[in-house]
Amino acid sequence: MGVMLRLIHRGLALAVVLPLMVLVLSGAVLSVIPAWERAGAISPDSMSVADLAGRIAHRYPGVEQIKRLTSGKIIAFYSGPAGPAASVVDPSSGEPVSDYVRSPFERWMTSLHRAFFLSDGGRMAAGASAFAMLVLTLSGLQMTVRRMGGWRHLLGRSRGGGMQRLHTDLGRLAAVGLVLSAMTALYLSLTTFGLIPDGTAQLSAFPSVTSRGPALPVEQIEALRGIGLSQLRELTFPNAANPNDLFHLVTAAGEGYVDPASGEMLGWQDNSVARQIYEFIYMLHTGQGLWWLGLLLGVSALGVPVLGLSGAVVWSSRKHAHAPISDNVPAKDADTVILVGSESGSTWGFACTLHAALTANGHRVHVAPMDSLLRSYPSTQRMFVLTATYGDGAAPATAGAFLKRLDAITTPPPFPVAVLGFGDRQFPQFCQFARDVEAALARKGSRSLMPLDTIDRQSAQEFARWGKALSDVMGEDLVLIHVPERPRTDMLTLIERIDYGAEVQAPTCVLRFALPGRGMFARLMGHGWPRFAAGDLIAVLPPDCNLPRYYSLASSTRDGFVEICVRKHPGGLCSGLLHGLQPGDKIEAFVKANPAFRPAHGRKPVILIGAGTGIGPLAGFVRANGGCQPMHLYFGGRDPASDFLYEREIDGWLGEKRLTSLTTAFSRVKGGGYVQDRLRGDADRLRALITNGAQIMVCGGRDMAADVMQAVADVLAPLGLTPVVLKAQGRYVEDVY
Repeated sequence: MGVMLRLIHRGLALAVVLPLMVLVLSGAVLSVIPAWERAGAISPDSMSVADLAGRIAHRYPGVEQIKRLTSGKIIAFYSGPAGPAASVVDPSSGEPVSDYVRSPFERWMTSLHRAFFLSDGGRMAAGASAFAMLVLTLSGLQMTVRRMGGWRHLLGRSRGGGMQRLHTDLGRLAAVGLVLSAMTALYLSLTTFGLIPDGTAQLSAFPSVTSRGPALPVEQIEALRGIGLSQLRELTFPNAANPNDLFHLVTAAGEGYVDPASGEMLGWQDNSVARQIYEFIYMLHTGQGLWWLGLLLGVSALGVPVLGLSGAVVWSSRKHAHAPISDNVPAKDADTVILVGSESGSTWGFACTLHAALTANGHRVHVAPMDSLLRSYPSTQRMFVLTATYGDGAAPATAGAFLKRLDAITTPPPFPVAVLGFGDRQFPQFCQFARDVEAALARKGSRSLMPLDTIDRQSAQEFARWGKALSDVMGEDLVLIHVPERPRTDMLTLIERIDYGAEVQAPTCVLRFALPGRGMFARLMGHGWPRFAAGDLIAVLPPDCNLPRYYSLASSTRDGFVEICVRKHPGGLCSGLLHGLQPGDKIEAFVKANPAFRPAHGRKPVILIGAGTGIGPLAGFVRANGGCQPMHLYFGGRDPASDFLYEREIDGWLGEKRLTSLTTAFSRVKGGGYVQDRLRGDADRLRALITNGAQIMVCGGRDMAADVMQAVADVLAPLGLTPVVLKAQGRYVEDVY
């Protein structure tokens, strides 16, 4: 289903790109007209049609028709000295405001929008383009739902790179407007060709019996006095040369004739249901009568070109990521098969690394998408399945049909299979699709070459560790050094550093860099330094190295600088580089979004738990807490005199109410301990906060995070809750290294 949706979405977008762009851009221009007309309208609070007609008839003795536009403007059509004329009039006085001439530009744009200047054939093409926009919007929305992990997560933070997030966020914002525009356009197109009734042929025949006698002054006609000006659509006056002619009145409720002599309504006909539906849908589509809705639909339409551009960039990047692999052996000749399930293309890079290492060892290797699973592989001795997970545990783009294909194979594969999952531990369904594949293979009776393993956030180090385990299994030297494609970077200049921890043999520093300058267009195209928030990651590239090291950001774009906390590790290439920097020195870096690690919006409490440099992003959250959302910080270190990071700033944040409470634990002082000890000691308060909807955020080393999770589990036990349950609710998130 997912693969089919992508094919439909991409293929249809390519097929209708030109007419669709014309349709949405012309529609966006036309959407401004109702608001423009509304701004120039004069609408009295209350007035009858008779009062209006009397004033205009007095000012224009030759008046033939009065129209009230949906904007509220009143137009009088009359015979002037030079022939037929029309004026916009002030209904309160009947005096002219300006001549009424419909804009040639508006007529030209309307013809372009409705029919591409091609009469009925163009109207059909416009209708088909509207249908294509509806399919594109609904298919895109369905893919977004899958990517976000279900309908209940649809409004959550988007995932992926900058252009992917732009495409997702803009698509969600524009979806309602685009669906409304497309569905109303389809309805109007069908009524144009008579496939759906519009109720226009409803008026009864012209009355054959009328009163004899002189015509009443129009302001005294009772039938017109009972109708408010807001209901008027048009009033056509009797022909002065025809004593039997009548007023023709059209209102929002219906239409009929009025006898000018008796003042009675003749032949009144209420609008049919079909007519009411037509007028309502016409109003929704054009904004005529709902100028604000027209503007909203116009803004939604303007999102389509941006969606098209961002979608093309995302598609191109995925296609580039799946470039042909050299020395790829045909499946029938391969002794090793690697099947890849990838959403964004990054998993292909790891597959290429594995392919190259196995090929260098003399193996004949075939790499293919998981959807290319065959019923048999005659020469294969082993198979590897490398797969990411899409959304809330679903198959990624190249693996949508894998489980179905596997189910159709009646005999278990004669060779062993190893499954390696790629994902992000921040998400509740971490590597869930890889687990589903492993379970499906087990049900088929497949032998396992290695136990299921997982790679967190595309870690080259974890992949190398898996490669060492694979070497032991295969009995040969296999080194997996994954070097991702060198990303686009910027140079950051250090402007300030604060050192901590030397006295407790844990040298740590807070480094602050100036923001690089890049234009808006470059950021929009996904190039240069994008907007970022505390909790996102900065990737630092040491000289002559394509393998970035990631550090959690303690600042946001709004702060105007890039800030990180770094502890120096013995032999650490990147930490040693960073600790050696002095103000004015530069590093090469780029930003990677980490949207899963953010405080929840609203007024619910947030419990921040960190140790050592793990306080970095937590400090960033507190710094950004201008709305004073309740935040409670638990911080662990060794000695407050040496490694109490952000001590001075924390004192200020407590005074500003950005931070609600602070609890510290220092392990190398008398009566010291660890953050997990403080959590257990604060069990009652924590349970009260969690009962009130608090979110728990943990940042720090893996061992610390495991101890904290156990302490939280102990605290939650009386409530019948577990950290796993809170994780599923998005109320327990970790940034662990």
